[in-house]
Amino acid sequence: MTQNIASLDLNGTYTYADYLTWKFDGFLELIQGKIFKMSAPVTAHQEWVGEFHIQIGNYLRKKSCKVFVAPFDVRLLNENKSTADKDIYTVVQPDICVICDKEKIDKRGGIGAPDFIIEVVSKSTAGRDVREKYALYESAGVREYWVVFPNEQAVLVYDLSENGVYIQRQDIDLEDNPCVKVEILEDLEIDFTELLNSE
Repeated sequence: MTQNIASLDLNGTYTYADYLTWKFDGFLELIQGKIFKMSAPVTAHQEWVGEFHIQIGNYLRKKSCKVFVAPFDVRLLNENKSTADKDIYTVVQPDICVICDKEKIDKRGGIGAPDFIIEVVSKSTAGRDVREKYALYESAGVREYWVVFPNEQAVLVYDLSENGVYIQRQDIDLEDNPCVKVEILEDLEIDFTELLNSE
């Protein structure tokens, strides 16, 4: 039976064990125990996500890394690294994620930090993608994180340093340079040409 999200205390703190019991229409994320509702994506957002999925999926064919597209639950672990449902307070659904360690994939999604994440920004998620998720992915150890802005035709690219801190690459002007290198995947560049020309 479908529940109404209003039946929950949105100021409460929840775990993945709670998350598994919910039956809501639509999708949500759990970030450090707090609930965040996700609105339906617009057409442009889906076009960009779809193009990334195709390009990365074609590159990874017959390779050990796997690419996943939302909705796909990624459970990020706390400092104690416990994988017990009751000890997990963060469940996100990145637009695109690449996981290279098969031990981090199970029948319920991903568990632990993916190697590469792309979030395609919409008006409702911009602040969360740039601030909360930046900090979340950095602390979890996501090796490469892209924040893509379709309306501005721009991308912010962050690479995780040896010290566990994100370093932003130099400004990337997609009009002048529509191909952007994925550092963690040898020989892969994401080509934005079709996306830039479809606007």
